[in-house]
Amino acid sequence: MALKNYEIVLVFSLSKGEEAVEALKSKFTEMISKNGTLGEVEDWGKRKLAYPINYETEGYYTIAQFSCEESFPAELDRVINITDGVLRSLIIAKNA
Repeated sequence: MALKNYEIVLVFSLSKGEEAVEALKSKFTEMISKNGTLGEVEDWGKRKLAYPINYETEGYYTIAQFSCEESFPAELDRVINITDGVLRSLIIAKNA
């Protein structure tokens, strides 16, 4: 079982409030922890978006480092895409 290192950037919608952002953030960090090793989680907080997404001009940014098997990021991306409250996400495979 070879683990690869990844980084994920999540931009959450602020339309349902800070509590909803915290709930989503904990949902995804728990999912990562169950399927791999969660590293550093960095909250950038509320930021102005470069362009409106779904008529929203601000989002809550969170960046996390994790390592897992190669099959898990596809499943994580699938769950993120069907979850309300996530404006954008990006999963990046890192070297070493």
